[in-house]
Amino acid sequence: MQLVNGFTLMDYAKKHNLVLPAFNTTDYEMTLAIVKAFDEMGLGGYIQISSNNLKFSSPQIIANMTREVMERENVSTPIGLHLDHGKSFDDVKACIDAGFTSVMVDASELPYKENIKAVKRASEYAHFFNIPVEAELGGIKGKEDDHVSDVNAKTHPEDVLNFVEKTGCDVLAVAVGNVHGLDLSPNLDFPLLEEVAKNSPVPLVLHGGSGIPFDQVRKAKNSNLIKVNYGSDLRKAYIKTFGQSYDQNHNEFNLIAVASAGVDKVIDAAKNIIHEVNEVK
Repeated sequence: MQLVNGFTLMDYAKKHNLVLPAFNTTDYEMTLAIVKAFDEMGLGGYIQISSNNLKFSSPQIIANMTREVMERENVSTPIGLHLDHGKSFDDVKACIDAGFTSVMVDASELPYKENIKAVKRASEYAHFFNIPVEAELGGIKGKEDDHVSDVNAKTHPEDVLNFVEKTGCDVLAVAVGNVHGLDLSPNLDFPLLEEVAKNSPVPLVLHGGSGIPFDQVRKAKNSNLIKVNYGSDLRKAYIKTFGQSYDQNHNEFNLIAVASAGVDKVIDAAKNIIHEVNEVK
């Protein structure tokens, strides 16, 4: 199966009443692990990269790599390739041109009207190619890649409808007590989430999934949640494998063996998330 268009993936989620996990990758090995996890569980979702990844690679290389992995593994489950936290129109455009099937433009740190302007520009370009756009309204505290935010500005329900209508975004990432990374403890504000959902004509996204208890994610599905992002859990599982290998043998040189063990750990972590989020076997 080829990479699936983001709109098709959203329809798939709605049809089967699923919350789609979106796993951040950083290299070939993590991409392979994520693809294997989705396929072994028989449920679809997103592979995603942030703009930070583009420091070491390019959208075209990332898209080609992902397609190659899916072809090699003969994948039968629907998987999309998503740009997470796109910080500029140029990044959004480059990823769409390379074959990404979904994009996010994150202008949430800008003033409200400037956020609308940035997202609208990205939406107009993306929709020409039938690619859905995720936007963010509110500020999510914590560490995302190498960026640390102390902002904890929850999404205001009264701003949601106007924001979605003015920007043309197709999914909305919200700040309702969720946080990035593993250093802080999230505390989801469900009354706020419910109000946001009532005011939003599009499905919602939660960032910072690694710190949110699974029962809260499942509960959030009742508030039109369609996507939840996971990055820290998988990266921790991968990096921990290398640390343990070094602790056991300071002269270890078999990088392939250690990386293969890391891939297995990421597969296990991703499969557990897929299982818990949607309570599947």
